[in-house]
This record gives sequence, structure tokens and C-alpha cells, in this order.
Amino acid sequence: MRSVTSQARTAGLKTGCFTSPFILRYNDRIRIDGCDIPDGELSQIAEKVRKAVDELPEKDDFSQFEITQAIAFLYFVKHACDIVVLETGLGGLLDCTNVITSPLLTVITTIDLDHTAILGDTVAQIAAQKAGIIKPGVPCVLSANNPDEAVDVVRAAAQKNGSQLVIPDITTAVVTHADHFGSRFEYFGQQYTLSMAGMHQVTNALTVIEGCKLLADKLGISPQNIEYGIEKAVLPARVEVLCKKPLTILDGAHNPDGLGALAKVLESCKMRCCAIIGMCRDKNIDSAVSKLIPFVEEFYTVDGFSDRALEKGELAHRINSLGGKAQPCGLLINVQIKALQKTHPNDLILICGSLYLAAEVNNANKKS
Repeated sequence: MRSVTSQARTAGLKTGCFTSPFILRYNDRIRIDGCDIPDGELSQIAEKVRKAVDELPEKDDFSQFEITQAIAFLYFVKHACDIVVLETGLGGLLDCTNVITSPLLTVITTIDLDHTAILGDTVAQIAAQKAGIIKPGVPCVLSANNPDEAVDVVRAAAQKNGSQLVIPDITTAVVTHADHFGSRFEYFGQQYTLSMAGMHQVTNALTVIEGCKLLADKLGISPQNIEYGIEKAVLPARVEVLCKKPLTILDGAHNPDGLGALAKVLESCKMRCCAIIGMCRDKNIDSAVSKLIPFVEEFYTVDGFSDRALEKGELAHRINSLGGKAQPCGLLINVQIKALQKTHPNDLILICGSLYLAAEVNNANKKS
């Protein structure tokens, strides 16, 4: 969702963005024009929200996500944002972002088996939850390459709501260059440069392009704004190159679809790969890790980056049982990274499996 804001900012719009989870620190969930909410304002608005919540009989029932959303809304109002991009926390139908009843546009990206304990254990069930953000008469963009059963559910929801459904025609996109630093592609005769690696980012870019086209007249977004915004959009912990020699990549993908996309990047690199991996125990771990095993020579498992992290010995056991080669890491994460960089100077060093792990690595790098 952060990449969507690039086009709006390029068009001169003051743009708010609310996302989850955080990537580097809590503040980066709430941003205006690409800048995190300052600590002082976060504290002041949080105190205002706390006082309001304490007056309610159901004060103990609010989630951290709901509290954070309230802080974000007050921040965006205070600074008179022209447009706000909201990312749902979980699903869509019952998500608290759904208090916005008349958005300009709704966007549904990749639908995959994630959060199955809450959203359902089939793609169709999860699609129904995500389609809950579709509003009467409001256009919706659905990313390309979704499973047919997901497309059918979303299309039915759009028809029920009288909403225009746009699915990018990925068959018309021609990729002319791609590596771990980004790609160039042509879409309906227009050339685009993308600063994020992976074919999945091309799919995401097409979603952004189609969404911006739908908003172009209302918000004054030109084709040049879209092109420039695509090029400038960068997301931390999304095939983020930490070092070029040896090539060291950080990625926060944590579900089967995300790690499948990462696996395609590894395949295109054609390099021997060693991976430091940590995952949260509530994820679809076996299915996700299986995507990486064919492209990773050795896994070093870690934990401690989140209270939901799977114990590193258990993660190593599960990777080994799936046919991979893994061992628990006996070093601090950043020490292990440096050790692998020293012993594998010509290989690809990958750190992956969780946004929480990515945040710990990035924050440690900043301190050092």
C-alpha cells in the first residue's frame, strides 16, 4: 500500500498512509508524504485517544490495531490530508478500516492462504473476507494472477454492490529487464521503471497503475505522475539489498505467496544461497518454507525477534523434515550475517521469514 502513495504525492497531494505491521518501528505505520508520525505527536494523540477510550464501557475490548487506527485518523485530520491510503489489518469484511463507508477506491491484492484460523481455510473463504471492503458504487481493482475461485468471489461481490471491477491485463505487460535491483516493463504502450525487484512487484505495479487511472480525473493524477511514482516507490524489507558484495538481501515475506515470490527472485539470481530465517508460529510455515528449499543450500534458524516467533530448533526440525538443510543459529542475528558474508563472499546471503525479523535487522544496522 505504501507504493500507492507515491503517485498521489507526485501529483502534489498531501497523502496519508496507514499500514500494518510496522517495518522498522511503530511510527512507520502512520505516515504523511512518506514521513513517519513524529514521536511527540504520536504521544500527544495517543494520550487523547486513551482518555476517550477510558470513558467507554467496552474500553478493555479495543485492539492495538483499532487504537492505532484512531491515532492515525486524528493525525490525518489534524494535518488536512488530501487523500489517505488505508491498509486493512486482517481480511476486510470485519476489519475496523471498514468504518470508511464511501472510499474513492478499493484495492484487493494477492489472495492466498494466510491467517486461516481467522479468515477461513480455503481461498474462496478468504476471498469473501477480503471482498468485504467493496462498497456500493465504488470501483475496485483486483490484482492479476489470483486463483479463479478468488476472482469469482470478488466478481460476485462487485456485481452485488454495483461496483466496477478492474483486473489488470497482465498478458499485455512486457518485461524488458529484470534483476535483483528492479525491472523495466511496458504496459499498454507506456514504459515503466520499477525500483523493486521481483516479478510480483510488476504485478503490484499494474494494480497501482489501474487504480491511479480510475482516480486520475478526481485527483488530477497524470500519466507522468503514475510513471514517476512507480519508479520512486521503494519498500523496506521487500527484496531489500543490504550489501552488493557479497549480495545480501533482506525480505519480510512470511506467507506461502510472499515466499513463493521471493523464491522466483532467488531462481533468477542463479547464485548459491545461504539463508537466515525466522518465522512466527501462527503462519503457514511448512507451505511457505517449501517454496524456498529448492533455492537455499543452508538455512540458519533464529528466534527472539517476536514473542510469536517459532523456537529456532523447532523451525530447523521442520525445514529438515521437508527436505531442506537447516540448523539453529548459535550467534546473534547480525553476527551471523557478518559471519556468512565473510565465509561466503561469492554467494547470496538471504535474511527472511518475518517483518519483525526484518525490523530487528534493519534497526541493528542503523545503530551500527
